[in-house]
Amino acid sequence: MRDRVFSGSAYLLGTLATAVVTLLALPVLLAPPAARGWADWHRQRAGRLLGVPSAGRPPGWRDLGWALAHIAVGLSLGLVALLCLGNILVAAVALSLWWAFPPDKRPTLFSFFDVRVDGWATALVAGSVQIAVLGAVAWWVLPLLARLHARLCLAMLAPSARERLTERVDVLTRSRVGVVDAHGAELQRIERDLHDGTQARLVAIAMQVGMARESLTDDPDTVAALLRQAHETAEEAMIELRTVLQTIYPPILADRGLDGALAALGARSGVPVHIELADLGELPAAVEAVAYYVIAEALTNVTKHAAATRAALRVGRVGGDLSIEVTDDGRGGADEAHGTGIAGMRRRVAALDGAVRLDSPPGGPTTLAVRIPCAQ
Repeated sequence: MRDRVFSGSAYLLGTLATAVVTLLALPVLLAPPAARGWADWHRQRAGRLLGVPSAGRPPGWRDLGWALAHIAVGLSLGLVALLCLGNILVAAVALSLWWAFPPDKRPTLFSFFDVRVDGWATALVAGSVQIAVLGAVAWWVLPLLARLHARLCLAMLAPSARERLTERVDVLTRSRVGVVDAHGAELQRIERDLHDGTQARLVAIAMQVGMARESLTDDPDTVAALLRQAHETAEEAMIELRTVLQTIYPPILADRGLDGALAALGARSGVPVHIELADLGELPAAVEAVAYYVIAEALTNVTKHAAATRAALRVGRVGGDLSIEVTDDGRGGADEAHGTGIAGMRRRVAALDGAVRLDSPPGGPTTLAVRIPCAQ
């Protein structure tokens, strides 16, 4: 009860204060940057009260329209909360301290009826009734008024369908640029690995076999040594080539599926991992590959950076999305600007129109939540 009354009352009192500020600062809010920032703050505030994410930024003219409506509605609803809570306070004072006032200045309860407190009986009855009535209003009405204002705020500031489409196009354009850049970087990495590793070893094999061919009749011992070196170099080249291919698509996914691949990741992890894996159904190969790499990178981060003693992995389907959540009990404070691989995860997930959310307060725990659309 206390939390319900406090949240609704605090929101309305804050609304009253911000409405007054809006009224006084209205000339400043005519500037689009100021109006947009003020509206964004209120949109986030309303979203927190309702427990819903706030939408994208609307155009400037809607910010100004909201400011005018906020003055009228915010002042009205805020005054209701102020009068309600103020009169509860007056009743509490009159109930307990009426005797401390001079007889001609004792407080009045139910001022509409001019009930003056002149004895304990009046103080107890009238004060208790007033507190009960206004407490009921604070319990039932103020939270409803607060949510009404929050819904009005979000409705006025929510982007239109055309604006949402424009924002969506912008997001997809940015993600497409990121995908192209990531694809180019991946091709360069693969070319570099093949050129510096596998290709160099294949050249060495060719040279060793050529030298062995020239020495075939003159020095059999040298031929045997060269063939042995060529065989060892060929094995090393196969290992390097297999490593490069694994970065393109892990063979374990083809052999054991995502379930088996994740079980293998958990078994190889440096910290114990509790895995909760729901029935995932059929997933596109691209989704499986991205999920595998994201989880592998996340568990690597837990081992290397988190100083954790245990981790948990939950994978399931939420509607048409694959949901991944990796948590650990480590020290937290993960910062993707310090090379923890989060930026790479975001690029991989964004390529499939997914989203990554990292929650890692100092002291932990750390939670990495990923959503990947699974549409074929």
